Amino acid sequence: MIYVSHTLPVNEPGQPLVTRDDLWRGLVAKAGNALPFVAAMSRCDVLEHLSENVFDRAISFRGQDFVERVTLEQPHRVVFTRMSGPVLGTIANEIEGEGPGDGSALSLRFSFALVVLGVEGGSAAEREYADGMTADYLKAVASTLDAVRRVVRGEAALTS
Repeated sequence: MIYVSHTLPVNEPGQPLVTRDDLWRGLVAKAGNALPFVAAMSRCDVLEHLSENVFDRAISFRGQDFVERVTLEQPHRVVFTRMSGPVLGTIANEIEGEGPGDGSALSLRFSFALVVLGVEGGSAAEREYADGMTADYLKAVASTLDAVRRVVRGEAALTS
């Protein structure tokens, strides 16, 4: 099993102040249509809304097809559960801290726990997949933060 977790600061010097609500709206937009945020994804279609905060989507990521159940745990976490495809498990995007006003730094944590079918745990192939997935997710988190900052500056709008 591959387990990776990284936390990135949300508010950095020289960047506009992003609130928890701003960041949450960005995560919801990314959940509904990840294509503007995840360069390694070539398809993202919502298949069915199961409730107000749960839906299934079909994605193509790194040339492989998956179905994911997306759970919006407002206002702090989005969980993607891989239901079908060659790599199963969960991916989470979590907002940590409250940010300015309570003295804590606002951050965005992404983590994943995945099993690559047909690949031996602890093998070089698994490590290679983990490294590629980590690089892709670091880029996705950075692009999500960039998109939210553009919205805060009034340069763009988020759509989900």
